[in-house]
Amino acid sequence: MSAESTPDPGIPGESGTTGPRHRAKGRRRKPRGNRRKGLLVTAWVAGGIVVLGGTGVGYVYFKLNGNLKSVDIDQALGTNRPTKVDNGSENILVLGSDTRSGSNQKLGGGADDGSARSDTAMIVHVYKGHKKASVVSIPRDTLIDRPECTDTNGDTHDAATDVMFNSAYTTGGAACAVKTVESLTDLRMDHYLEVDFSGFQKLIDELGGVKVTTSRAINDPDSHLDLKAGTHKLTGEQALGLVRTRHGVGDGSDLGRIQLQQAFVKALVEQVKDVGLFTNPKKLYDLADTATKAVTTDSDLGSVNSLMSFANGLKGISAKNMNMVTMPVQYDAADANRVLVDDTKAQQVWTALKNDKPIPKSATKGTATGQANGVVSAG
Repeated sequence: MSAESTPDPGIPGESGTTGPRHRAKGRRRKPRGNRRKGLLVTAWVAGGIVVLGGTGVGYVYFKLNGNLKSVDIDQALGTNRPTKVDNGSENILVLGSDTRSGSNQKLGGGADDGSARSDTAMIVHVYKGHKKASVVSIPRDTLIDRPECTDTNGDTHDAATDVMFNSAYTTGGAACAVKTVESLTDLRMDHYLEVDFSGFQKLIDELGGVKVTTSRAINDPDSHLDLKAGTHKLTGEQALGLVRTRHGVGDGSDLGRIQLQQAFVKALVEQVKDVGLFTNPKKLYDLADTATKAVTTDSDLGSVNSLMSFANGLKGISAKNMNMVTMPVQYDAADANRVLVDDTKAQQVWTALKNDKPIPKSATKGTATGQANGVVSAG
């Protein structure tokens, strides 16, 4: 399986456009204004830390179990969903949320209004045998047709046309985000994992930082990031700045940020493998405690035992066996701050995943990019 990272375009905003949608290739304009950026955390990293933390600290099982939050996606969405594919593979929707309440207010840079958005969305496809994975990032600013959905409180939300992808989570939370992804891909999401700003930052600090190399300087006052070219051991705050930055690299689009996120994920996966947790019980417990407080899962993963079992099946996936791409999109000629799904190429991605096959390189050739590839690498 290849390990290429193909970025997608997109820029944050409040709602979708209502004008005509035209696909357009070419260089993306710099986005206007200062907009909030999101974060990135991967399913197997959060779950992997939990499994490492849970092993050997059974005496704190009930403490860790009490930390977990879960949502009943199956109950909310009912039976009108894509059929589960019984071929040994799994699909996990991973969201990074930027709630503006509590400790996230400072990190997110907004008022404590209790609102939340999915600033990062990734479909993690784990292949049969759980030795390889493909990760498809969905740009938050992709214009889509959002389906009608029922949230976990039982409230129904109307369908909407030409709205941003991340409006699904804002409108109806986890259940509506899953419904929208399933409508977009015709792939059943077997699991759901969500991590927020403060949880991400704490996890990185508990790990002792993550080592990355930047091929050139990155300076973005909006995300409070200032890195010279070279190798760095990023703190939680710096890591959060890296996965949130848009203006510091590439063409200033959300697609460039996705490329940085994908590179950071690979560095993080390698870091988790080398922490040496089993020789340090206190660090092991601290990581487990932080991770279980940081994540929200679907109800099937809503206990430490379930999450440990799930994560244990992902530990064999190394960075070199992760193919990271972005959902094929093109810049929207009608709005420089939006992107549109390249339907033909995107279908190649969804068909490959449904059949548990590698994503063909042709699926991402000629699609929009954020021009930030190669700026960050592991170690």
